[in-house]
This record gives sequence, C-alpha cells and structure tokens, in this order.
Amino acid sequence: MALHHNLRLMKWFNFFIDFKPYSPIAIVYFAQVTGSFASGLLVFSIFSIAISVFEIPTGIYSDKIGRRKTLILGAIASVVSLTFYAIGGTFWMLVLGAIFAGFQESFFSGNNDALIYDSLAETKEQDTFHEHLGKINSMFQLGLGTSALLASLLVGISLSFVFWVSVIPQVIALLIGLRLTEPKVHFARESGNMYVHFREALKKFKENYKLRDLSLSSILKFGMGEVSHQFTPAFIVTVWPVWALGIYRSLCNLFAYIGSRCSGNILNKFSAFKVLLIGQVLSIAIDIGAVWYPGVWSPILISLTSISFGISLIALQALMHKEFSDKQRATMGSINSLFGNIFFAVFAY
Repeated sequence: MALHHNLRLMKWFNFFIDFKPYSPIAIVYFAQVTGSFASGLLVFSIFSIAISVFEIPTGIYSDKIGRRKTLILGAIASVVSLTFYAIGGTFWMLVLGAIFAGFQESFFSGNNDALIYDSLAETKEQDTFHEHLGKINSMFQLGLGTSALLASLLVGISLSFVFWVSVIPQVIALLIGLRLTEPKVHFARESGNMYVHFREALKKFKENYKLRDLSLSSILKFGMGEVSHQFTPAFIVTVWPVWALGIYRSLCNLFAYIGSRCSGNILNKFSAFKVLLIGQVLSIAIDIGAVWYPGVWSPILISLTSISFGISLIALQALMHKEFSDKQRATMGSINSLFGNIFFAVFAY
C-alpha cells in the first residue's frame, strides 16, 4: 500500500521546523540584546509561560477545526516568532518572539502526532503508528543536529545573521504544511462548548487507569529528563572545553535520531513495556558510570543514552495514542504535555 501523502510531507516538515541554527547561541544573543543574561533568561521564561497558557486551548482547537489548519497556524507563528527575534533591538521585541514561539509549540503539541495517527487511520494502518512516528519524528533530531553544525559556521558573521538565516527553514516548513490534507477519518466538526470538551478529555484520564499510568510515566520522564538535559553541560565542561559543547549536542541529536529511526523495528520485536524498562535501566547505569569515573569519554557515554531516549519516546507516544479517544486526541495530548511542563518547572526549581 502506498505511503499516505501526509506521512511523506511530515518527515520534511519536522526536519525544517526544527532546523534552528540559532538554538545553540540563543541565550548569548538574548543577553546581547537585553544587556544581561538575567533578562535573556527571562525571555525563555516568557516562552514557557506562553506554552502553558496556550497549551489546552490550541489542543481543543485542533480537535474542533482540524489538524491541518492547526499545524499551519503553528508554522505561521514560528515564522513570525523568528522574525521578531531576528529584528531584535529591544527586550520587548524578544518578548513578542517568545510569545509567538509559545503559540507555535502549543499548536504543534498534541496536534501533529494526532495528524499522523489520523492519516494512518484513513488507510486503516493505525497499528503501524509506532513505526511511522519513529521515522517521522527522527527528522526533528536530524534537523537540530545539522543546524547546530551550521551555526558554528555562521556565528562568526553576526548573531542576528544566524537568526535571519533561521527564518528560511521555517518558511519552507510553512510551504510544506500548506500541501498537507485533512485526514478524512477526522470526526465531523462540532460547535460544542470548549469547557465541556476539556472536561470530557479529563474524564478519559480518570476512567482509563492504563492511560493514567502511561501519562504519569510520560510526565515524570519529561520533567526529569529536561532538567538533566539542561544541567548536563555543566558537567560536560569539566571534562571537555566549552567550545566542544556544540559537538556534544550534535552527538545527542545524532544518537536520538538513530534511536527514533530504529524504534519501529525494535517495538515490533519486543513489547513496549520491556523496551521502556530496559532503556531506562541502561541509561541510568551509563550516566552513573560516566559521572562516577569522569574523563574525556564521559560526554560520549552520556550522549549514547539519547538512543534509548529516542526509542522510549516513541514507545510511550504509541501506547498513549492507542488509549486516546478520536474525539479528544489532540486535547488529551496537550493535557499530558501541559502537566509535563508544570512538573519540569517544579522539579527544576
């Protein structure tokens, strides 16, 4: 059976939407514009707040008006966000960029995976969701890794130039998004109250113990994983020079790409529970060994855990989407993402 039109496009959409040369130097640029690292970090905080505020409304929006329209709005928000960042000049211009970046993340959260699932359901292939999700979402890591290498070449020109270059792949992603089609299996549009829709989605979590356990696992994994991801560079610079942090990040992206890409085949041979358990145990063991016996090899060992990260992420998403209802699929994904971000904020503090 021919691959669904949307699945081919989503691979390249994910690649270009996460092709962000500015990512490694964002805090430096924000500090340069605002005059201090404290104000630069405040821009990131505003971005996180924006995601939390828009997360649930955009998930409901996706369930009510469609996956394609929601994705396109997110892509437009991404272009606007990067444009404001590139213009820079003042703190408030960066704030506008952060708000639109929050819009982008919240529009995509819950919606894009739901679009992939619904596209597969259209051809009655939803049982292969984990295979396609792994291959499609692996392109995120490929985009991040290659753009990080490009950043090292562009940063010598100027920091703002890196941001202007970053706008280009976002425009390409928008053009790709415009070619997507709305999955025909998506339920008929309805005009029900948003609060009722949200309440029904929460009720699903309450009634389905399996979904509740999977969601809790996802929330804990995201929160603790993000804290570790943000603080690991502090350890890396004790064994590698600061300039090599970009190499470390690229290795993480490369190994996460490999893990995501191979996840479908692995999940076809082993149960998702076994994959999650073994992956978690191996990651913890490697991290402990790398820190307990620190050396130049430590960053490479730590980056290898990204293979497990890529596989586990796909396994969790596949299990959760089997439990999500078609009517509230994007909203339920957004609810899970929201609580993951809240736990991250609390755990980090």
